[in-house]
Amino acid sequence: MSDLVPPPVTSGKSLMERLEDALLPLINLVFLLLMFFIVAGQLSDTPLPDLPGTGDQAGNERPHADLVVTAAGEWQVEGQTVEANDFPDALPAPDEESPLKIAAEQDIAMTDLEILLRVLEDNGYGEVILLTEPAN
Repeated sequence: MSDLVPPPVTSGKSLMERLEDALLPLINLVFLLLMFFIVAGQLSDTPLPDLPGTGDQAGNERPHADLVVTAAGEWQVEGQTVEANDFPDALPAPDEESPLKIAAEQDIAMTDLEILLRVLEDNGYGEVILLTEPAN
């Protein structure tokens, strides 16, 4: 009896030799891409311009926040401490086009922030913006 499927033609090369032959174009491509990015990175010596609102001059500016949450868990509107009962009167009315801006100090506990967000949601604020400072 004869085999129904003929054995594969390997041209006398072992499996490792055929694998090396298949990987060679991939290695060449990776090498060429590496060389391209090395050369492209060296083309420009001029630094990028400062973006508006970045750099040293913007470090002292603070964005306007409707509500400030201190690390002690106090809620302040325009520098005055506000209780949860006085929220609807002290804050601007909920508006979908201009969401409420909240500035939270770095050391605030997440539970305090969660309580604040629940109170805001109960008072009709569906969208808020949390202002943060970049890490140094």
